[in-house]
Parts: sequence; structure tokens; C-alpha cells
Amino acid sequence: MATYLKENLTFTQAGIEILSEEKKDGKGKDLYMKGVFIQGGVKNHNERVYPITEIETAVSTLNEQIKGGYSVLGEVDHPDDLKINLDRVSHMITDMWMDGPNGFGKLKILPTPMGQLVETMLESGVKLGVSSRGSGNVNEGDGKVSDFEIVTVDVVAQPSAPNAYPTAIYEGLMNMNGGQQVFEMAREASADQKVQKYLKQAVTRLIKDLKIK
Repeated sequence: MATYLKENLTFTQAGIEILSEEKKDGKGKDLYMKGVFIQGGVKNHNERVYPITEIETAVSTLNEQIKGGYSVLGEVDHPDDLKINLDRVSHMITDMWMDGPNGFGKLKILPTPMGQLVETMLESGVKLGVSSRGSGNVNEGDGKVSDFEIVTVDVVAQPSAPNAYPTAIYEGLMNMNGGQQVFEMAREASADQKVQKYLKQAVTRLIKDLKIK
């Protein structure tokens, strides 16, 4: 039976680039994150090794889905399964490719409640990382992964220390003073331009409280 696999990369490890590109209709701009989405050929912090051939196959399969018109959606943080929770979707994977041993990718931030939060955080200078979510078989002896499949790549908060586990942005909001109000504002912001103005101000204040660097 295949194992649920998730691999986190910090903003720096992934070499994340934040891109702003004109929309196809010329009305406004879309925000993108681009960088390493999965590392191959090295033992990672989870003591697993993804052979380059496994990464190549997984990246190729995902790209075929994208080119075939399938929307590969990603979430803020990630759940402990392979299901996509629509209420937490923040972005869509638009492309993946190989560069050396690593699988690189590009994702577009969507105008969803969670997408609005991610966009505001990025524009405020918060360094968000990425986390691949997929399945495969892991050899207990050497940690090599086989039959690897990428389901999606999620956006995660930057760990405060090298071995720290990323804190869920969603859970962080729910636990912070005023977080619930910000979340509700985000829901309204997707349909109300005026609310977006106040949302950014509120999230900026919340970021200072979260102290994410």
C-alpha cells in the first residue's frame, strides 16, 4: 500500500521567486510563486530519497494532467491526506518541469479567501515555502521512494527554525485574536473590492502578531 508523502521546502530552500504578470484579458495582474517544488537525488530531512527518475515521471504525469485541462489545485498548509479541501484552496499549479535533479514549478495565486491571504502575506514580505503532497512506496532500508506520484504542491508558512514544523496558516488565524474576523473578511473580499482594501490592512496587522519571518 502506498504511503502518504509530504516534503516541505522553505522559501530559501525552494529558491522562491514572486512574479506578477498581466492577466490574459489585460485587466490587472496575477501573482505567481516559482521555484523548486520537489528535490531529487538527495536524502531530505524526512530521511527519504527521491531518485531522479521518480521525480521525472511524477513531473511528466502532472504536466500531462495540466495540459489535458485538469486543474491541479493546492491549499494553504496541507491536510493529512490526499484530498483537496475547496474551502482552503489558495492556488493552482500552472506548470512543472525538470531542472537538474529537481522538479521545478510555477503556481498562480487564486482570488479565493485563502488565496487573498497568501497574496497579502507575500506582498507584505512574508516568506512562504512550499510542500509537495503525494504518495509512493518507501524502502525501509535506504529510504528510497518508488512509484511516486505528486498530487499537488501546497503553500506553507516559513519555519522559524531549521527543524521546526510549519505552523498551519489557517490554524494560526483561528487561534489569533481577531483571526476569525480576518478570515470572514477574506470570504467577502472575493466579491467586494472595497472589503479587499480593509482586508490587507487587517492581515498586515495580523502578520506582525504572528511574527512570521
